[in-house]
Amino acid sequence: MGSPSAVAAPARRVRLIFAALLLVLLLAALDQTIVSTALPTIVGDLGGIQHLSWVVTAYLLASTVAGPLYGKLGDLYGRKRLLQAAIVIFLVGSALCGAAQDMTQLIAFRALQGLGGGGLMVTTIAVVADLIPPRERGRYQGFFGGVFGVSTVIGPLLGGFFVDNLSWRWIFYVNLPIGILALAYSAWALK
Repeated sequence: MGSPSAVAAPARRVRLIFAALLLVLLLAALDQTIVSTALPTIVGDLGGIQHLSWVVTAYLLASTVAGPLYGKLGDLYGRKRLLQAAIVIFLVGSALCGAAQDMTQLIAFRALQGLGGGGLMVTTIAVVADLIPPRERGRYQGFFGGVFGVSTVIGPLLGGFFVDNLSWRWIFYVNLPIGILALAYSAWALK
């Protein structure tokens, strides 16, 4: 049996990595819940009510299509690089969504954001599968469920706050500091 410090080091490393993954998952989950609150205001500003459903659908389609590709590419090239690429794509899409001048641009930028968002989910779960033995995965997956639970509560609240006090564009810009933190922390924690 190993010394307590030898056992604690891998356990501490797993906790650090898992914290980075929770932050990445919060980024993806929060975005999905925050946007719906602002949709009426976005339509009032940009017009194009007939295209309203595409703001959500473009993201979902892109993330659904991209998910399996991230899984395969992660197997081939490593999960850390792919996770970081997904974060960058998601952040670029978020910044462009916040700067959109019409509904067509917003839909296209949401699709780009979805390409990154699909990688956030798939790669995060794949890293957990790589690190955590099957017997312990249920406990860790419970934390993921907690992140989604928290995001379903704070996402609409933040969306409403931004729409009422700032601008609907902040529902996308809020992703930038969280995403940069997730990018830096995952670069440090994942080896």
